[in-house]
Amino acid sequence: MKDHTRCPWCGDDPLYVGYHDQEWGQPVRHDQTMFGILLLETFQAGLSWITILRKRENFRAAFCQFEVQKVADMSDDDLHLLLQDTGIVRHKLKIWAARSNAQAFLKVAEEFGSFHSYLWKFTNNRVIVNRWRSMEEVPATTELSDRVSKDLKRRGFKFLGSTVVYAHLQACGIVDDHLMNCWKKKES
Repeated sequence: MKDHTRCPWCGDDPLYVGYHDQEWGQPVRHDQTMFGILLLETFQAGLSWITILRKRENFRAAFCQFEVQKVADMSDDDLHLLLQDTGIVRHKLKIWAARSNAQAFLKVAEEFGSFHSYLWKFTNNRVIVNRWRSMEEVPATTELSDRVSKDLKRRGFKFLGSTVVYAHLQACGIVDDHLMNCWKKKES
Protein backbone atom coordinates (compact mmCIF):
# COMPACT_ATOMS: atom_id res chain seq x y z
CA MET A 1 0.00 0.00 0.00
CA LYS A 2 1.40 3.37 -0.89
CA ASP A 3 2.25 5.77 1.91
CA HIS A 4 -0.62 8.01 3.00
CA THR A 5 -0.83 10.94 5.36
CA ARG A 6 -3.05 9.81 8.22
CA CYS A 7 -4.62 11.22 11.33
CA PRO A 8 -1.73 11.22 13.83
CA TRP A 9 -3.64 9.36 16.56
CA CYS A 10 -2.98 6.01 14.89
CA GLY A 11 0.79 6.43 14.85
CA ASP A 12 2.61 3.65 13.06
CA ASP A 13 1.29 0.60 14.92
CA PRO A 14 0.10 -1.73 12.10
CA LEU A 15 -3.07 -2.69 13.99
CA TYR A 16 -3.95 0.95 14.60
CA VAL A 17 -3.06 1.97 11.03
CA GLY A 18 -5.26 -0.81 9.65
CA TYR A 19 -8.12 0.23 11.92
CA HIS A 20 -7.76 3.86 10.80
CA ASP A 21 -7.54 3.00 7.10
CA GLN A 22 -10.19 0.29 6.89
CA GLU A 23 -12.73 0.87 9.66
CA TRP A 24 -12.71 4.14 11.58
CA GLY A 25 -15.11 6.64 10.12
CA GLN A 26 -16.68 4.23 7.64
CA PRO A 27 -20.48 4.70 7.76
CA VAL A 28 -22.04 1.74 9.58
CA ARG A 29 -25.63 0.77 8.81
CA HIS A 30 -25.62 -2.75 10.21
CA ASP A 31 -26.83 -3.42 13.73
CA GLN A 32 -24.48 -6.25 14.66
CA THR A 33 -21.46 -4.19 13.56
CA MET A 34 -22.75 -1.16 15.41
CA PHE A 35 -23.42 -3.20 18.54
CA GLY A 36 -19.89 -4.59 18.49
CA ILE A 37 -18.43 -1.10 18.24
CA LEU A 38 -20.76 0.17 20.97
CA LEU A 39 -19.82 -2.68 23.30
CA LEU A 40 -16.12 -2.03 22.75
CA GLU A 41 -16.53 1.71 23.24
CA THR A 42 -18.16 1.13 26.63
CA PHE A 43 -15.18 -0.95 27.73
CA GLN A 44 -12.81 1.71 26.40
CA ALA A 45 -14.14 4.36 28.81
CA GLY A 46 -11.12 5.44 30.84
CA LEU A 47 -8.67 3.39 28.74
CA SER A 48 -6.89 3.89 25.44
CA TRP A 49 -8.56 2.63 22.28
CA ILE A 50 -5.47 0.65 21.26
CA THR A 51 -5.83 -1.36 24.48
CA ILE A 52 -9.34 -2.37 23.46
CA LEU A 53 -8.41 -2.88 19.82
CA ARG A 54 -5.68 -5.33 20.83
CA LYS A 55 -8.27 -7.29 22.83
CA ARG A 56 -11.07 -7.03 20.26
CA GLU A 57 -11.00 -10.69 19.19
CA ASN A 58 -11.08 -11.75 22.85
CA PHE A 59 -14.10 -9.50 23.39
CA ARG A 60 -15.74 -10.95 20.27
CA ALA A 61 -15.28 -14.49 21.63
CA ALA A 62 -16.39 -13.53 25.15
CA PHE A 63 -19.49 -11.69 23.93
CA CYS A 64 -21.02 -14.17 21.47
CA GLN A 65 -19.46 -12.72 18.31
CA PHE A 66 -21.27 -9.48 19.21
CA GLU A 67 -24.65 -11.05 18.46
CA VAL A 68 -26.85 -8.67 20.38
CA GLN A 69 -29.62 -11.16 21.24
CA LYS A 70 -27.11 -13.66 22.61
CA VAL A 71 -25.45 -10.97 24.73
CA ALA A 72 -28.87 -9.81 25.96
CA ASP A 73 -29.61 -13.41 26.99
CA MET A 74 -26.37 -13.98 28.92
CA SER A 75 -26.95 -15.28 32.43
CA ASP A 76 -25.43 -13.95 35.63
CA ASP A 77 -23.25 -17.06 35.63
CA ASP A 78 -22.03 -16.24 32.13
CA LEU A 79 -21.13 -12.72 33.27
CA HIS A 80 -19.38 -13.99 36.41
CA LEU A 81 -17.23 -16.26 34.22
CA LEU A 82 -16.13 -13.23 32.20
CA LEU A 83 -14.63 -11.73 35.35
CA GLN A 84 -12.03 -14.52 35.09
CA ASP A 85 -11.28 -13.90 31.40
CA THR A 86 -7.83 -12.28 31.24
CA GLY A 87 -8.29 -11.57 27.53
CA ILE A 88 -10.83 -8.81 28.15
CA VAL A 89 -11.13 -5.85 30.51
CA ARG A 90 -12.45 -7.41 33.71
CA HIS A 91 -14.52 -4.53 35.03
CA LYS A 92 -17.63 -5.92 36.69
CA LEU A 93 -19.90 -2.95 36.04
CA LYS A 94 -18.89 -2.80 32.37
CA ILE A 95 -19.43 -6.54 31.97
CA TRP A 96 -22.93 -6.26 33.45
CA ALA A 97 -23.56 -3.14 31.35
CA ALA A 98 -22.83 -5.16 28.20
CA ARG A 99 -25.90 -7.30 28.88
CA SER A 100 -28.19 -4.43 29.92
CA ASN A 101 -27.01 -2.36 26.95
CA ALA A 102 -27.77 -5.29 24.63
CA GLN A 103 -31.28 -5.45 26.09
CA ALA A 104 -31.75 -1.69 25.64
CA PHE A 105 -30.27 -1.93 22.12
CA LEU A 106 -32.92 -4.51 21.18
CA LYS A 107 -35.71 -2.31 22.53
CA VAL A 108 -34.47 0.64 20.47
CA ALA A 109 -34.15 -1.57 17.39
CA GLU A 110 -37.70 -2.76 17.86
CA GLU A 111 -39.02 0.79 18.26
CA PHE A 112 -37.13 2.25 15.27
CA GLY A 113 -36.82 -0.77 13.00
CA SER A 114 -33.09 -0.99 13.68
CA PHE A 115 -30.62 0.56 16.09
CA HIS A 116 -28.66 2.16 13.28
CA SER A 117 -31.85 3.87 12.03
CA TYR A 118 -32.33 5.32 15.50
CA LEU A 119 -28.77 6.61 15.70
CA TRP A 120 -28.61 8.00 12.17
CA LYS A 121 -31.87 9.91 12.72
CA PHE A 122 -29.96 12.33 14.95
CA THR A 123 -28.20 13.62 11.81
CA ASN A 124 -31.06 13.12 9.36
CA ASN A 125 -29.13 10.20 7.84
CA ARG A 126 -26.24 12.46 6.85
CA VAL A 127 -22.58 12.22 7.72
CA ILE A 128 -21.38 15.28 9.62
CA VAL A 129 -18.12 16.24 7.93
CA ASN A 130 -15.88 18.33 10.16
CA ARG A 131 -12.92 20.22 8.77
CA TRP A 132 -10.32 19.94 11.52
CA ARG A 133 -6.71 20.74 10.68
CA SER A 134 -5.12 19.45 13.91
CA MET A 135 -5.89 16.97 16.66
CA GLU A 136 -6.12 19.87 19.11
CA GLU A 137 -9.22 21.13 17.28
CA VAL A 138 -11.14 17.84 17.55
CA PRO A 139 -13.54 18.03 20.50
CA ALA A 140 -14.11 15.26 23.02
CA THR A 141 -17.85 15.98 23.03
CA THR A 142 -20.32 18.01 21.02
CA GLU A 143 -23.90 19.13 21.35
CA LEU A 144 -24.83 16.08 19.24
CA SER A 145 -23.00 13.62 21.50
CA ASP A 146 -24.56 15.30 24.54
CA ARG A 147 -28.03 14.86 23.04
CA VAL A 148 -27.47 11.24 21.96
CA SER A 149 -25.90 10.31 25.31
CA LYS A 150 -28.80 11.83 27.22
CA ASP A 151 -31.31 9.91 25.11
CA LEU A 152 -29.40 6.62 25.42
CA LYS A 153 -29.20 7.00 29.20
CA ARG A 154 -32.94 7.71 29.27
CA ARG A 155 -33.41 4.43 27.41
CA GLY A 156 -31.38 2.50 30.00
CA PHE A 157 -27.89 2.42 28.49
CA LYS A 158 -24.86 2.55 30.79
CA PHE A 159 -21.25 3.74 30.32
CA LEU A 160 -22.34 5.90 27.41
CA GLY A 161 -21.46 9.41 28.49
CA SER A 162 -20.99 12.11 25.90
CA THR A 163 -17.28 11.37 25.32
CA VAL A 164 -17.91 7.65 24.68
CA VAL A 165 -20.87 8.50 22.44
CA TYR A 166 -18.76 10.97 20.43
CA ALA A 167 -16.11 8.27 19.94
CA HIS A 168 -18.89 5.93 18.77
CA LEU A 169 -20.25 8.49 16.31
CA GLN A 170 -16.73 8.91 14.89
CA ALA A 171 -16.07 5.17 14.72
CA CYS A 172 -19.41 4.50 12.99
CA GLY A 173 -18.86 7.23 10.41
CA ILE A 174 -21.79 9.35 11.52
CA VAL A 175 -19.20 12.03 12.20
CA ASP A 176 -16.19 12.32 9.86
CA ASP A 177 -13.35 13.63 11.99
CA HIS A 178 -10.47 12.60 9.74
CA LEU A 179 -8.17 15.61 9.61
CA MET A 180 -8.13 17.70 6.46
CA ASN A 181 -4.75 16.34 5.36
CA CYS A 182 -5.74 12.72 5.96
CA TRP A 183 -6.09 10.58 2.85
CA LYS A 184 -9.40 9.21 4.23
CA LYS A 185 -11.08 12.64 4.42
CA LYS A 186 -14.43 12.71 2.68
CA GLU A 187 -15.17 15.45 0.22
CA SER A 188 -17.92 17.79 1.30
